[in-house]
Amino acid sequence: MKYKILLFDLDDTLLDFAANEADSLYKLFTGQGITFTNEIFTLYHSVNKQLWTAYENGIIPLKEVLNTRFSKTMGKLGKTVDGSEWESHYRELLGNGHQLIDGALEVCHTLSKTHRNFVVTNGVTITQVKRLKQSRLYDLFEDIFTSESIGYQKPQKEFFDYVTGHITDFDRKDSLIIGDSLNTDIKGGILADIDTCWFNKKSQAGSEDIKSTYVISDLHELYKICEL
Repeated sequence: MKYKILLFDLDDTLLDFAANEADSLYKLFTGQGITFTNEIFTLYHSVNKQLWTAYENGIIPLKEVLNTRFSKTMGKLGKTVDGSEWESHYRELLGNGHQLIDGALEVCHTLSKTHRNFVVTNGVTITQVKRLKQSRLYDLFEDIFTSESIGYQKPQKEFFDYVTGHITDFDRKDSLIIGDSLNTDIKGGILADIDTCWFNKKSQAGSEDIKSTYVISDLHELYKICEL
């Protein structure tokens, strides 16, 4: 067996975050009496991406991302809202969304019989655990590691130092990181000297600077990589 330990990203690798996000945002804005248009969706994404990038680069804390993304979005529309209150409502809606990526449940169930599975995610612990349980993925993993609980985020080396230090009998050469993001999952794996598998389901262009050990477009391809 080539690998024994599999470190899975969660959003857009196992859970369809895009579908969950769109549904949750629609419910959040309409619940506030605001028509949720494509323009607002695009504006929110722009603000949110800038904040998450700053967080992943260690410039701002996670709390600032979460508690200001809606107030900043609405501020650009000339409206003042309580960002932390909106975030609380959004977090509740998001936590109830557990749409699966095609094949995720089957693949994780099959691999859990032969491998040690772990989740490594840049996310809020209570939300990610709730979604894992609702999707029936939770019991297929030995442990869940979140950036919120660790205090560092992917791709920072400190994130993976914590993960590898809290997995018994961890060996880098027997481990594989699986994720959809070149900038967080794959870059993080490279910095941690762990083999990586880029889940490129949307056929995105690759990067000359960030080279993954493997590239797949379907989770079932993990069977071959893991020599099942």
